[in-house]
Amino acid sequence: MKPHTYQFLVGVFASVGSVLYGYDLGVIAGVVGSSSYAELGAVVSLFTGGAFFGAMFAGPAGDALGRRLTIMLGALFFLLGGAIQTAAQTLNYLYAGRAIAGFGVGFLTMIIRVVVAVYQSEIAHPSIRGRVTGLQQFMLGIGAFLAGWITWGCYTNLTTDGQWRIPLGIQNLPAVVLAALILFFPESPRWLVDRDRADEGLATLARLHANGDVEDPWVQAEFASIRDTINFEHAHEAKSYLELFRNRTAFRRLFLAMSIQAATQMTGVSAIQYFSVTIFAQIGIATDAALKYQAINSILALVAQALCMLLIDRFGRRPTLIVGNLVNCVMFVVVTVLLALYPPDTHSGSTAGWGFIIVIIPAEIFDTHTRSKGVSLATMTSFAFNTLIGQVTSVAVTAVGWRFFVLFAVCNASNALFFYLVLPETKKVPLEHMGARVFAPDAPWIFVGRRAAAFRAAADVGARDGLGGVGVGKEIGEEREEREEGKEEV
Repeated sequence: MKPHTYQFLVGVFASVGSVLYGYDLGVIAGVVGSSSYAELGAVVSLFTGGAFFGAMFAGPAGDALGRRLTIMLGALFFLLGGAIQTAAQTLNYLYAGRAIAGFGVGFLTMIIRVVVAVYQSEIAHPSIRGRVTGLQQFMLGIGAFLAGWITWGCYTNLTTDGQWRIPLGIQNLPAVVLAALILFFPESPRWLVDRDRADEGLATLARLHANGDVEDPWVQAEFASIRDTINFEHAHEAKSYLELFRNRTAFRRLFLAMSIQAATQMTGVSAIQYFSVTIFAQIGIATDAALKYQAINSILALVAQALCMLLIDRFGRRPTLIVGNLVNCVMFVVVTVLLALYPPDTHSGSTAGWGFIIVIIPAEIFDTHTRSKGVSLATMTSFAFNTLIGQVTSVAVTAVGWRFFVLFAVCNASNALFFYLVLPETKKVPLEHMGARVFAPDAPWIFVGRRAAAFRAAADVGARDGLGGVGVGKEIGEEREEREEGKEEV
C-alpha cells in the first residue's frame, strides 16, 4: 500500500469520531422539534457546555496519555452519555446524558478539533495535510447527513418517544467502533519523540511514509527535523498554559486559533443546525418539512465539504475562509431581505431558504509542545460561543424574527475582513517550519502589505537554503539543507 494511501486511510478512521459531533448537530433539531418532546435551549446548551469542560481537559490528556488513548476515553464518555439519553425516563436523565455526552465530545474535540486534527496533522505528509485534516469536517458532514434523514424518517413515521430515542440511540454506534479499534492504529510519531520514545517514533514514521523502511531518506530527514524542533521547543517554548500568553509567538498562534473558532460559530451555522425547526417556523414551514429541508441541505453541505477537502491544498486556507464567509454573508442578506418583505403572517405563500458552507480549520499553527494545549483553549472558545448560540437563538428568533439574521450577515462580513488582514497562509508548510516561516517572533501580525510579503519571501528562502528560519538556531539550520534535499528527491 502506498504511504499516502495508508496515511489517508488512518486519517479516515480517526475522522470517524467527527461523525459523532456531526450526527449530534443534525439530530438535535429533530429531538427538540419532536411532537413528544419540546425542550429547546437547555438541551442544546448542556451538550455544548459539557463539551466546553471536556475540551478543558483535552490538552493535558493529549500530552500525557497520547492521541490514541485520549480519543478512546472521549468515545467512552460519549457512549455513557448516549446510553443515558437513549434510556432516559425523565427530563433530568436526558439533561445528564446530554452533559456527559457533551463532555465526551469536548474530550473528543480531540475528536473534532484537538486530538483528531492534531493526530491527523502529525501523521500526514505536508503535501496532503490539508486534505487529511479536512476529513474531520467531511465526516462531520456525513454525521449531519445521516442524522438529518434518520430524524426526518422517525418524525414522519412515529408518534411515540421513538421519535427521539431511536435517533439518539444510533449516535452510539460510531463511538463503539472508534473506542474498539483506535488502539490498533499508530500513535503520533511527534508525540512519541516528545515522550522520549524516539525509536518507536522513527518506526511509526517509517510505517506511515515509507512502508516501514527506517533508512528511507525522507523518513530520516523528517525524523531529524522533528527531533531537532522538539529539542528546541523543550528549551525555549511554552511549557504551560500561562506561557501561551507570555510568549509573543505562542500568543499570536493562540489569538488566531481562538478568534477563528469564535468567528466560525458566529457564521450562523450552529444556529441553523440546532434550531432549524424554530427558524423555519418563522417563515411558515411545518416541522416535518423543516426536517426534510435540513436533510436536503446536508447533501449540499457534503458537496461543499468534499470540494473544500479536495481543493484546500491547492488554493490554501485563507481563500477558503474568506470566500466561505462572503458567500455566507450574501446568503444571510438575501434571507433577511426576503423575511422582511414576505413575513409568514402575510399569508403570501412566499418563503425563503438559504445554504451555508462549513469551512475547515486545521490544527497546524501550534508547535508540538503547545499544540494540544493551544488548540484545547481554542476549542473551549468554540464551545463557549456555541453554548451562547444555543441559549439565545430560539429566544431571539421568537422575539425579533428576521432581524436576528442581520447579526450573522454582519459577522460573516467582518470575519472575511478579519481573515484577510491577520490570517497567514499555512498551505503545505511543514509543521517543523511553521515557527520560522509563519510565526517567527518578528513576523508581522497584519498579513497584507509589503512587509508581510517580504517576510514570507525571506522565510521561504531561509527554509530552502537551510537557514532554519528565525529563532531556530544556527546548529539546526546548518543541517537542514541536506535534509530538505532528501525530501525533495523522495
